[in-house]
This record gives sequence, C-alpha cells and structure tokens, in this order.
Amino acid sequence: MTIEHLAPARVATIRDAAHALQTAEELAREFARGAGKRDRDRRLPYDEIRRLANSGLLTITVPREYGGPGLPPSVVAEVFRRIARADPNIAQIPHSHFVYANLVRVAASPQQQADLFGKVLEGKLFANAQSERGGKTIKDISTTLTATPEGRLSLTGAKYYCTGTLFADIIPVLARLEDPRGTSGLREGEQIVFIPAISDGVSILDDWDGVGQRLTASGTILFDQIDVDPDWVVARHEAFDQPNGYGAFAQLLHASIDVGIARAALEDAAEFVRTKSRPWFEAEVGQAVDDPLVIQRFGELSVTLTAAEAVLELAGRSVDEVFANPADQTAARASLDVAAAKVLGERASVELASALFEVSGTRSAASCEHLDRHWRNARTHTLHDPIRWKYQHLGRFVLTGQTPPRHGTI
Repeated sequence: MTIEHLAPARVATIRDAAHALQTAEELAREFARGAGKRDRDRRLPYDEIRRLANSGLLTITVPREYGGPGLPPSVVAEVFRRIARADPNIAQIPHSHFVYANLVRVAASPQQQADLFGKVLEGKLFANAQSERGGKTIKDISTTLTATPEGRLSLTGAKYYCTGTLFADIIPVLARLEDPRGTSGLREGEQIVFIPAISDGVSILDDWDGVGQRLTASGTILFDQIDVDPDWVVARHEAFDQPNGYGAFAQLLHASIDVGIARAALEDAAEFVRTKSRPWFEAEVGQAVDDPLVIQRFGELSVTLTAAEAVLELAGRSVDEVFANPADQTAARASLDVAAAKVLGERASVELASALFEVSGTRSAASCEHLDRHWRNARTHTLHDPIRWKYQHLGRFVLTGQTPPRHGTI
C-alpha cells in the first residue's frame, strides 16, 4: 500500500480556545457524515486527516514562545471529545501526536523544542511506535538504538499497535540505547527517537485487523538499521522525573474518546427510536418514543453519560492545574481525577453502545445501519490501560493516602 504523508501547503492559525472548539465542531459535522460507510468499507481517512492537519488543530498545544497558541489540556480534551463523537478513529489517530508533542514540552532541550515544534506548526503529524510483542509485559522493550564506536546511532526493531503511522510524517520510537563506550553522549536506557516516516529502512505495514477502531492504522512498523539524527533523540525518563502530569494528559485524551463514543451512541439511538423503531405492542402507544419503558431506559443512559462528561470536564481542569503549577500534589490530583474519568468513560461508552440495540429494537441490528460500529469502537478502544488498575490507585489513595506512580498510564 502506498503511504500518504501529510504535508499541508497551508496550515490555518488557531487563535484561541473558542476558535479551536469551533473548528473542531465544524470538522466533526463533516467527519460524521461518512463515518459509518468508512467503517463498513474500511476506507482509511486520508482526506479527513489532511483536513485535520490543514485546520491547525494539530498545533494547539505548541507553546506561545514557539509560535503556537499554547492551549491547555482541557481544551484539547474537548476537541478530542467532539471529533470522537463524529468518528473515534479520526480522534485516536492524532492521540500520540499530542502525547509526544507534550514529551517535547517537558523533556526536550530548547533547540529540540524549536525544531520539533516548528515541524508541528508546519502541519507535520507525529504518530506512535511504542508497543512490542513477545516481552513478559508491555514494559519490555527490545528495539535498540545502538551507538557505534564513532558515535553514530542506528535503530533496529519491530513495533506493533502503531496507531496513525500510515498518516504520519514523523514517528517517535521508543528504543533502548546501547552505548557501552559512551560515544553518543546520551544516557543509556529508554529514549524516544523521532524518525521521518520516509526514512530508508522504515517499513510501515497496513496489517491492523481489530474488530473496532478499524481505521486507525494501528499496525506494524519494522526498523532496519535506521540512521538516527542525535538531535532528534529525547530521553524518556525526563517525562517522569518531575510531577508534570505527563501520564494524566495522555489518559485524559483516551477518556475523551470514550466519552465521545458514548455521546454518539446515545444520539444515534434516540434518532433511530424517533424515526425507525416500532413500539412494543404491550405499551399500547402509537410510537416508540411514547413507550414508558423506553423513556425510562433513555433517562438512565442519560444519567450515565452526564456523569462521564462531568467528570471528564473536572479531570481536564485538574490536568490544566498541574501543567500550570507542576507539583506532587497537583500531579497526584490530576492522575486520580483522570483515572475516575477513564472509569466512567469506559462504562458509559460500552454500556450505551450496547444499550443502543436494546432501546432501538431488532431493526437496529441490520448491517446497513452501521450502528454496531459504536460498540466495536468502544470495546476496542477501552482496552487501553485497564480500568481495574484505576480502581486500585483510587482505592489506595482513599485508604492510605498513597499517590499514583509516575508513568504514562495514570
């Protein structure tokens, strides 16, 4: 398959939060129109991602001192929620773009920030090459960044679940530096290597076959002795050495996607009941919207969604606070609030996407309606970072005051 790299000729300038949200809403209306058909036909959203890049939304976290609007996490989360409500595939594709732009903010040198933020302002899209298979846990990394005796760097390895890479211009790769002679001048251990997607030796495979989020291009990448620019290597530990909300921000965006799916499922269910469902005969009413049991169930689902949206908003404000005032207390609060948002977002998305069929009736299960995509997308996306561990961190804090660890999933 031909890889299409997105290098917009003209990237719009996002002025402020209101402009970002207006732009997201306009794009969401556009993206929603073809979401079901794209999913059915597995048509990867190249045109839609190009529209997203051209809109300027990929630049909204670039700090003001580097020419961006420097918008806070709560605004980014709301942008994600609105896009996910239209098509959660398109929302998930740039997730890693914002996470790694945040890594640049908290861990890169001033020169690296100027260079990489400059690429973002040009409309370049970052992707993700982090996860691997075969290790005992996801923390086991075998991809290596090897330093030669002359100090050159070479990258070799294989990555999986590499969301968005078919659309990307630059791929941040998690690798383990091997430099026994110390010739690179870098610290041994985990590094994030920013690689141009068109580099010689990079093979991006379109082999993602998930039941949901089918259009995120979350496939495989192979790296075969890639020459690495040392100026584009950022030490990963820098993101976790200080209480900066790095993990909370990443998780906030995941929760936003889940909540967006839940809202879309409820709205599609309501529209189906209004226009296509028949009432159950025992209700003795003329139309499905007057069935008291259907009304009751919609009320229950509305409460579930309202709770998830409210806690998502709370979590966004908490992450704003730790970005503005990095400290142990604000970082812990942000992680805990985002954990609660992640729990409620998962509950809402999976429950509402399933209840859609319950309230809409047999006709809603027809494949031509494309309504099953909500459940498939919710069930697939919510497999990120299991909520059973969110409960653990929340419970430990309540009982003993133990604060969450600093890593990328809390």
